[in-house]
Amino acid sequence: MKHAKIFDMEAKYYSQVFSRLPVALAKGKGAYVWDVDGRRYLDFYAGIAVTSLGHSHPKAVAALKKQGELLWHASNWYYSVPQIELAKLLCGLSGMERVFFTNDGSEANECAIKLARKATGKKGIIAFKNSFHGRTMGSLSLTWTEKYRKPFEPLVPGMKFVEYNDVRALEKAITPDTAAVIVEPIQGEAGVIIPDPGYLKELREVTEEKGVLLILDECQTGFGRTGELFAFQEEGIAPDILCLAKALGNGFPIGATLWRGMDFERGQHGGTYIGSPLACAVAKACVETIVKEKLAKNAKKQGRYLLEKIESLGLTARGKGLMIGFDVKDGRKTVEGLISEGVLCIYSENTVRVLPPLNIERKHADEFIKSLERII
Repeated sequence: MKHAKIFDMEAKYYSQVFSRLPVALAKGKGAYVWDVDGRRYLDFYAGIAVTSLGHSHPKAVAALKKQGELLWHASNWYYSVPQIELAKLLCGLSGMERVFFTNDGSEANECAIKLARKATGKKGIIAFKNSFHGRTMGSLSLTWTEKYRKPFEPLVPGMKFVEYNDVRALEKAITPDTAAVIVEPIQGEAGVIIPDPGYLKELREVTEEKGVLLILDECQTGFGRTGELFAFQEEGIAPDILCLAKALGNGFPIGATLWRGMDFERGQHGGTYIGSPLACAVAKACVETIVKEKLAKNAKKQGRYLLEKIESLGLTARGKGLMIGFDVKDGRKTVEGLISEGVLCIYSENTVRVLPPLNIERKHADEFIKSLERII
């Protein structure tokens, strides 16, 4: 099936909710994907920071095949070994005490909202301007962008926003009814906005002083993306609640909410598909591979090289690890130019976001830079 026919069918049958880029993908291997016409592209967005191992990684494929022949789904009426093994692994890596699995990042943030309100008995949650935490009703209530929010108002009450990277603004906004503060260590959807060094540490100090929970939304930054396994580890702090997704399953749908010092009571949260044996087996293989192959370290190394090269082209750029953004006059036009060169990226307004697999090599970085140089 060729591109034109796919575009026509999508326009006829699928919800027109996505502003798609003009490529229909058919397969992937490593850092590359191929479209339905057989053209190869360098994948430098990794499904929005999801396929951190690249495509068809042998460890992930092997885990999928093995568990797929054993047990796909059991529901949470019964125990499942892959679920408990993954829970133990994530607690050990993060320093958290308990896990609840979800199907994606929005659900992980929904779980965090409920847990924060249950644990504190308070209703208020503070998020930040330009934040993105999802599009379900609770997570949408903590997402800043008006075009996402306005058509669905009224949203969940008790949510408010303060300036990002401004600890004093947060201090002023906290009230006796504030249950939690939720923050992205780096704002991804907003265009890779990086706060000042020490910002997360200051947030931790303020929330502890005020008796308010700190929720870190690491759905995009988690599992090595920024050069550390989790972004909060760089500043030596520990959140009360940690939300994860994206790279956790390398594309297999799974998210997780982790916490310490609290818990739900039986029956207060749940889900039919969450924490399935299949999802957890794949995720465990992916996380173990990220750790074993030291991909956080590689992200730091390759990211530093990419950032320097992008800046050498005269572009305003910023990033940590392999989470990089650079500013252009027209984000979509630049990304479409890269597509013409055989490179896939995404954009937020007029920021191009560079989010490749964490196991890229120098040759992949050079290939990207040469393509970028030809279109700017």
